[in-house]
Amino acid sequence: MSHVFPRHTKGSMPVAVRGDGIYIYDSNGKSYLDGSGGAAVSCLGHGDPDVIAAIKTQLESLEFAHTGFLTSEPAEALATQLVKHAPFGIDRVYLVSGGSEAVEAALKLSRQYMIEIGQPQRTRFIARRQSYHGNTLGALGTGGNLWRREPFDPLMASASHIAPCYEYRGRSEGESVEQYGLRVANELEAELKRVGPETVIGFLAEPVVGATSGAVPAVTGYFKRIRELCDQYGILLILDEVMCGMGRTGTLFACEQDDVRPDIVTIAKGLGAGYQPIGAMLCTADIYRAIEHGSGYFQHGHTYVGHPVACAAANAVITKLTVGGLTKQSAVMGEYLGKALHAEFGQHPHVGDIRGRGMFRGLEFVKDRETKTPFDPNKKLAARLKAKAMDNGLICYPMNGTIDGRSGDHVLLAPPFISTEAQIDELVGKLSDSLEAVI
Repeated sequence: MSHVFPRHTKGSMPVAVRGDGIYIYDSNGKSYLDGSGGAAVSCLGHGDPDVIAAIKTQLESLEFAHTGFLTSEPAEALATQLVKHAPFGIDRVYLVSGGSEAVEAALKLSRQYMIEIGQPQRTRFIARRQSYHGNTLGALGTGGNLWRREPFDPLMASASHIAPCYEYRGRSEGESVEQYGLRVANELEAELKRVGPETVIGFLAEPVVGATSGAVPAVTGYFKRIRELCDQYGILLILDEVMCGMGRTGTLFACEQDDVRPDIVTIAKGLGAGYQPIGAMLCTADIYRAIEHGSGYFQHGHTYVGHPVACAAANAVITKLTVGGLTKQSAVMGEYLGKALHAEFGQHPHVGDIRGRGMFRGLEFVKDRETKTPFDPNKKLAARLKAKAMDNGLICYPMNGTIDGRSGDHVLLAPPFISTEAQIDELVGKLSDSLEAVI
């Protein structure tokens, strides 16, 4: 009898015992192709010898040092590496243990920054509908996914929400891509005027929306206009790259492809590649200086922030993503994955959209392609697809509620960057077989 409190209390899951490359093996010897990297985590695959060696080496010298008393060499080295490769203006790194923690740190720093610069009346955040920024109460409050938020709404300080940049369902007939991007970006200005721009701290968005919508990238020009509005009204632009960052979309930071400069950016998942729990919140020198020259103390912290072993692992991961060439590999193999998905599902009667960047791809399922009508949520397509894919030896990330938190189904694919063409073909084949079995 298990005493583990699982995510789902109905049924049981296989017991994972071993990982090798892009495969995980259970206690019965069955192999699963890790087609989603867990939740877009395992960018290097399983059993990477360099990362494992870095962890072992660090454990032999120092396993823990509390950041209230000491810094550590791995933490200093990781911060230096990240700033070296970060978007222009990013100068400081606050190390945490995961994505939700990174977003919480970003929200609290943003609020404290406004206090430090003499604008304490700024208390609001604006985000987008169908966004997801984490499961802690602060991060959940900024998120726009109704299903995740609903039970906890009475406990949260919620953001207000504007439309996502969701071209497949949002762009009108006869509207150009550029016109559409400008229209939905301008919703930020309308919302600022509605609530009072002097009350807003910042705007929070994922450059490529992950779990809740299935790898939805912004259209060209969208984030340029968002940046202009943030500058015009004196609010911070906070980009959540917890899922889409660290090489996942084919560049180390996803926002590089939108040519946008954030004030704060959050990362996690691929930063540790699953080898250790780690995340980070990165901010500009201006934000840091406001704290440094003001109170001098960021009123935030957790016991395990800047953990030396986690930082040693992340250092090895970042080295492989940069000088090791695996971010470029993500771009190359991502192109192959995109072409393979279009070849297999481009004319499928129940695949309405194929989207994404790099090794971060999504398929949206529809009952009717012409009308884009989604399947009845009661059919639980996503849950059945996940179960059938597992039966077929494929781990993927199907979700329902794609459109509004309740209607719509998609599957998110985020395989390791080390995947070969043959392995991507295997992934697509198993997904196709699984989809046919449940539709």
